[in-house]
Amino acid sequence: MGFPGFRVGIVYSFNDNVVNNARKMSSFGLVSTQTQNFLASMLCDDEFIEEFVTENTKRLRKRHEKFTSGLEKIGIRCLKSNAGVYCWVDLRSLLKEPTLDAEVSLWKLIINNAKLNISPGSSFNCPEAGWFRICFANIDDRTVEIALKRIQIFVDANNNINENGIVKNASVKGK
Repeated sequence: MGFPGFRVGIVYSFNDNVVNNARKMSSFGLVSTQTQNFLASMLCDDEFIEEFVTENTKRLRKRHEKFTSGLEKIGIRCLKSNAGVYCWVDLRSLLKEPTLDAEVSLWKLIINNAKLNISPGSSFNCPEAGWFRICFANIDDRTVEIALKRIQIFVDANNNINENGIVKNASVKGK
């Protein structure tokens, strides 16, 4: 569970390796006593936790549906999932060839031309080139709309890539 506004994350695990490594890393980012006390009281409040989990689940589901349905309208499919904060997006059709080098080239084009930072699957040991991970949980509805518009512009322009791998006329004007 993460609390970015507090600069705090919580790891709960029965795996000794995970706990020991988290303990070692925790010395690099100490949390104030006041923050620890506040979060402890908040996490002990069963009513708050139930409401938080219910609301968070509802918001994530809504954002997931909005984002993935927007991608489907563009012609991009995602792996089906039932939970999470990101989705796996199939951009294999945009690759010049089915290689990890082509995936990295496509990733750079997306960053430079669409101005979106998505993560290539190879960063997560995905065995097949062309799959990308896009986090949708940390953006608001307006940003989802902007991202979808930029993806649409990029996909539309993809057939118009010059020999240097630069998309012609695909600069993104939207914020």
